[in-house]
Amino acid sequence: MKRHIISAMAVAAALLAGPAQAQEKLVVSTWGGSFRDLIAETIAKKFTADTGVAVEYITGGTIDRLNKAKLAKGAPESDITFTTSHVGWLYANDGLYEQLDLSKIPNASHLVEQAKISPYHIGSWAYVYTIGYRPDLLPKGAKIESWADLWKPEFKGMLASPDFDPSHIMVVSAMLSGGDAATWEKGQAKLLELKPNFKAFYTNDANSQQLLSTGETPIQVLLSMNGYYMKSQGVPVEIIIPKEGAVLGVDTMAVMAGTKKSELAYKFINAALDPDVQAAIAEFKKGSPVVDNAKLKPETAALPGVFTTPEQWKSQAIIIDHKLRAEKTGEWRKWFAENMIAR
Repeated sequence: MKRHIISAMAVAAALLAGPAQAQEKLVVSTWGGSFRDLIAETIAKKFTADTGVAVEYITGGTIDRLNKAKLAKGAPESDITFTTSHVGWLYANDGLYEQLDLSKIPNASHLVEQAKISPYHIGSWAYVYTIGYRPDLLPKGAKIESWADLWKPEFKGMLASPDFDPSHIMVVSAMLSGGDAATWEKGQAKLLELKPNFKAFYTNDANSQQLLSTGETPIQVLLSMNGYYMKSQGVPVEIIIPKEGAVLGVDTMAVMAGTKKSELAYKFINAALDPDVQAAIAEFKKGSPVVDNAKLKPETAALPGVFTTPEQWKSQAIIIDHKLRAEKTGEWRKWFAENMIAR
């Protein structure tokens, strides 16, 4: 009888414990597609191995997810959010992020300076927007070594850049005109001079890939990660770092204000900054690790736009102030749509 009673108690305990364990999960807000897969195969894999906690995802576009987070302020749908550095400032300014306690993220001691975005969000990986082109489709003898080369008359009707974020080409135009992001208006006249060379403005990564692979736009202001994906698919695209540098992009992670799983969220961010995880991210997406102790394969470290040394971060990256970029994004998009995209 005693054995039966103990067995019954064990079954009851298992029934009670089972649902509780099954409900233990961390919810991550991110982009869908390959970026969701990147997180699942690298960061989440280690986090779940370390904690036994499953990871679920809310996916969507950058601004769509921001708007949903605003509506859910104080009772967030996700515990962790991945977004771009400048959009992360929009979350922070709306009080949607918890201020980070870096003492709970031991691996953050190895963060590179360029990944320390704010007291609320830090880098998860980095990349550049730079010049990518099809050498086989350029005029004979044509070379591209500088951002200024995009203005060459022989490239008429060959160029594409993103319509959703014109900041890269706008800041470059300002720099070539003696200004910077804060004085971007100095580059307006020069940017207007580039209009004849534009053939299209792409709406997303898939659209960018289509335009470059078909040769419709053999020159692009290109996301480096996207360019390396196309190379892996056999598209003969050349990716360069112009002599002025390439525009740095940092995707970030943050703990949502109001989460009930703050401690788990910190463990997740710490897992993201593990040097082996950072190396795996770099191999997966051909981007830059944001910690200084990740060991990359030599062939990956040698790729243009993959930064692994302080000198590369300093000399090859054009950094647009992330908070300023957040403040100016709407203004820049409006000007670009009205003056460059509109024909």
